[in-house]
Order: sequence, then structure tokens, then C-alpha cells
Amino acid sequence: MDRPDDDTPRTRTLLRDAAERAARYLEDLDSRGVAPTPAAVEALKTALDGDLPAGPTADPEVLALLDQVGSPATVASAGRRYFGFVTGGSLPAALAANWLAGAWDQNGFSFISSPAAALFEETALTWVKQALHLPAGAGGALVTGATMANFTALAAARHAVLRAVDWDVEADGLFGAPAITVIVGDEVHASLVKVLALLGLGRERVVRVPVDDQGRMRAGAVPAIDGPTILCLQAGNVNSGAFDPAAELVPAARAAGAWVHVDGAFGYWAAATQSYAHLCAGYDGADSWALDAHKWLNVPYDSGLAIVRDPAALRGAMAISGAYLLGSERRDAIDYTPDSSRRARAIEVWAALKALGRRGLGELVERNCRQAQALAAGLAAAGIEVLNEVCLNQVVASFGDAGRTAAVIAAVQADGTCWCGGTTWRGQPAMRISVSSWATTDADIEASVAAIVRARDGRV
Repeated sequence: MDRPDDDTPRTRTLLRDAAERAARYLEDLDSRGVAPTPAAVEALKTALDGDLPAGPTADPEVLALLDQVGSPATVASAGRRYFGFVTGGSLPAALAANWLAGAWDQNGFSFISSPAAALFEETALTWVKQALHLPAGAGGALVTGATMANFTALAAARHAVLRAVDWDVEADGLFGAPAITVIVGDEVHASLVKVLALLGLGRERVVRVPVDDQGRMRAGAVPAIDGPTILCLQAGNVNSGAFDPAAELVPAARAAGAWVHVDGAFGYWAAATQSYAHLCAGYDGADSWALDAHKWLNVPYDSGLAIVRDPAALRGAMAISGAYLLGSERRDAIDYTPDSSRRARAIEVWAALKALGRRGLGELVERNCRQAQALAAGLAAAGIEVLNEVCLNQVVASFGDAGRTAAVIAAVQADGTCWCGGTTWRGQPAMRISVSSWATTDADIEASVAAIVRARDGRV
């Protein structure tokens, strides 16, 4: 490998090459299938099969190999017709900001470690709260995704509900602590259940509340609240997109002393719209909210947000001290997040919000919702059963029994026009379609409906 003092011209050339390859990759997405071909995946496996090289490999050769065998083996989730896992594409401004932030290589754990990262983070959190009408004084953390956002917010909840009964969980742990009751809906997302296990609150100790036919918690079935309690609501069911009835549940729960947490990974972005904000009615009264920016804000992976009404509860759960971890008079992210060393993901969140503005963010969410409704209508017109009320950007469709549905999903993925995944909805195997990308056009929706119908009819 060349000495660093000889490397500047070569680095510039390498980065230009990377930019050209990345741009070409994005430009070519429409001319390839959304899923990689088996041959492309096999070629990558073959190329990677081997021991660690004994000596260096030239940087241009490394980049060329990445592009030549890596690019064809990717799923085209950055494209216009990827409808899996509530994945948004990356807005151009957010992608470019991600590249620049990678060059900056900032460790965003404190103001001292990177004033730039800290200031972008403060502004990004402020703008997210403004866009979603959340309390201006709330604390916040930028983390890897909704799982860690739920973890962060529920750690703050655990801190607060035990502090209220004079128990310091950070100092004394859960050994001998007063029991915490955690209430969830029967359609709770698996990641939140995972988080409860990580926090020592238990997967099986939760109180599950029955839900209606769209996965919404039945308000009348919520048990009486007594003692340390955390009520977890869902703003956007992972299948149907439905919202728990927060307006009925939040005031009573908080009056009884419970902490109310909202898993709003994708659904709570509806608060940024005019047409769908009513779905979020009552949620602004909660104590904490978990969000994914790499879903409907359309920034690169990984990017989650935890917002906590009481910053002291968040800091109480997350603060750290050490010999060389000297604090500053500004907000230090290390005291509000599970991470110490962390990438400066706030930069692309800021860039996305700056590029979109309040109006653009709302229009993006509304457009995807309208497209999901059009897709559902197209499937229904073709005789395909749509299982959910399409209240947001989620469509759940059935093609009959489990075998038939699985075959249609496999055929759609093999066809490559679009990508839709499988799910189980109320005990029934189904196709799950999530419209979440800024790049999706109405023509893409029409082409995708046609592809799904072809797969249903065995014409792929």
C-alpha cells in the first residue's frame, strides 16, 4: 500500500471512479430486475470464496470487484418498484450528504468529538419534532433503526416508572425491583418484543390486548393500570397500516401513571401530512416515540430516531462518564443514545429535511398513500383479494391457500418488474406491499399491478 503522503491524487481518482460507478448503478436500475438473478448471486459467492489475501490489493481493483460482482447481486431497493419491508429509497440530497459525511468520517458521540455532527444533530432533531408536531422540549436520539429507537425510548420508560417508586434501575438493576407491567396489542411488532427481552422486561410477561380485524388495539380490552406500567401503542400496523386508538387510550393511561410509548417506525410520518394526520390524533400526548428515518424520510440505512418527552428520563437511562469522556456545555449525544462511537447519521437526516421542507415531506407521504390505494384498487379490479383497509401505504393481498400465495410471490420476484414480500395476516398467508419511495411514479404502480396479475395468471 502506498504511503499516505503519496495518496491524495489517487484518492481523488478513486472517489471519482466510485461516484461514476454509483451513478451508473442508479441509472441502470430500471433496466434490470428488482431481485438479483441467481447467476449474479452465485457469481458473487464464487468471487468471495477464498482466504484472506496474503498481500495488498490495489484500491481501484478492490472498487472494480465490488462493482462488477457486488452490484448485480444487490436487491434494487433503491429503485422505484421495490415494495418490501417499508423501505424508502434514498433522496438524492440525502445520498449525497451520506457520501460527504463518509468523507468527513466524524465520530458523533459528543460536541467535542465533532461540533459539526453535534450541531447538525440538534437541528435535525428539532426539525423532526416540528414536522411531526411533537413537543419542542422533548429529548431525542439518532440511532440505527426502529429496534434501537424502541430500545432507547423503553429504557427511558423503565428508568422513569421505576424512579417513580424510588428504584434506581441503572444503579441497582432489576434484581428485586418492583415489577413493571408492559401492555401491548396482539399485533405488536416483533422488534418491540425483542427489545423487551433485551431490557430484562421479558417477552412472555407482557399483557396482550385483543385487536380488531385491522390489528388495532381494542380500547375497552385494556386492563386497569396499577403500579409501574408501560403501555406500547402502534402507529402503523406492519401489515395493514392501522393505528391504535390513541385518543381513547393515552389520556387514561397517563392519568393512571403509566408511560405511553409509540412504535411509529413508518406510520407516524403521517403526522407530517394534511390528509392523514388525523390517524395520529392523540399520539402527541404520549411519553415517547420511535421512528425510522430510512423508511418514509427516505435517507440511507441505517437511521432511526427516538423522541422522549422528558429529556431527563432519556439522559438518566443513557448517560455515561469516564476519565477521558469530558462533557461540554452543549448536548453530547453519548448521554442520550446507547452508542458511544457512532456515525454522524444526522447529516443525511438534516439534508433530507432541508431538501424536502415541511411541504415536500407531507407530499411525499401523501403521494405514496395515494399510490398504495391505486395499487389495491388495481388488484381488486383484477379479482385479487385485498385483505386490509388501505388507510396508509400498506396493501395485503391473498391469492388463495398458502401454496398458491407463495407461488405468486415467488413468480413476482422472479419476474423482476417489482418486488413484494410475504407475510402472515391474521393467520392467513398473504403478499405484503409497502409503497414508501420518493421515486415511485404512478406508471410504476400500473406496471406493478400488471406484473402481479401476470404472476397470478401464470404468465410470468
